[in-house]
Amino acid sequence: MSPVLPQRWRWLALVLLSGLLGGILHALHFPAGVLLGCMVGGILISVQWGQMDLPKPFFMLAQAVLGCLMAQSMRPPALTRVLSDWPLFLGINLLVIGAAGLLGWLLVRRKVLPGTTALWGIAPGAASAMVLMAGSHGADMRLVAFMQYTRVVLVTAVAAGVAHLAMTVTAMPAVSSLPDPTTDAQHLHHLGATLLLIIASAVAAQRWKIPAGGLVLALVCGMTLQALGVLVIELPPALLVLAYALIGWSVGLRFTRDILQHAWQALPMVLAAIAALMGLGLVLALLLVLLAGVAPLTAYLATSPGGADSVAVIAATSAVDASFVMAMQLVRFLMVLVLGPRVTAWLARN
Repeated sequence: MSPVLPQRWRWLALVLLSGLLGGILHALHFPAGVLLGCMVGGILISVQWGQMDLPKPFFMLAQAVLGCLMAQSMRPPALTRVLSDWPLFLGINLLVIGAAGLLGWLLVRRKVLPGTTALWGIAPGAASAMVLMAGSHGADMRLVAFMQYTRVVLVTAVAAGVAHLAMTVTAMPAVSSLPDPTTDAQHLHHLGATLLLIIASAVAAQRWKIPAGGLVLALVCGMTLQALGVLVIELPPALLVLAYALIGWSVGLRFTRDILQHAWQALPMVLAAIAALMGLGLVLALLLVLLAGVAPLTAYLATSPGGADSVAVIAATSAVDASFVMAMQLVRFLMVLVLGPRVTAWLARN
């Protein structure tokens, strides 16, 4: 049994360990190195010294920052592509959601996990939303969180590794994620408006208790205002790094010793289901490459069944078509939010 460490010292250890791991991964040019480093640091600290709760307002703000990051890539040309290729986006995501439902149903039939926990736990994307929804529908939130965040960790680590390998053989193009430089006054105006959107989205999501609401509200409002020409989204690098760290900690700090021990017996089957879902994503990525002419790394990230926020970070820091990746992840994210409870309830009855 590890000695109890005061909360402030645990936070200090978390920051130092995460900074070390994130710095190493960043030095190795890993996409989302900060997020991965903080995620692993959170897992190690949480398992060693017990769970620490990340203040919810910080998590909501981090989600809102990533919502703005996704909205920034979803400009009118990207939205037009979604509308023009809607059968492709709909079909790919229906296959992923259907496969996840089938895998969850098999886990339920084999009684690997109690009740509908497996169905909620395997649902692709929208990890935090699925955990919250599962609790309101009678599933074990601890085991749902275990399955959801185990998948997020594995998918994020593999996707970041694949992106890293691809970038070692492909020159990184000069990509500017920000609008053309303007005057200082305009820059401050755009930055202020973006920060206002982030804060408003986080506050509204917490007040109305919207699952993954910080991300959803910032994404929807950001896309709408940007398409209307009312808003130019600007996100300083320091703000993005802070958001990556908070998202990484929000995942890693959920992996408590109690949850891991409780789920140990189900781990082989859970890992097999996650591997099958990731394998389907790889097959769908190959189909996108062969049939739609999508670049391999772009296709792989677009079909990865991880959290939309984690994949968004990897896409934003990799040599890919970020707008296509985020559009595919966004469509799946919204489909899971809308269809998840209905599909889960239907499968649970059969």
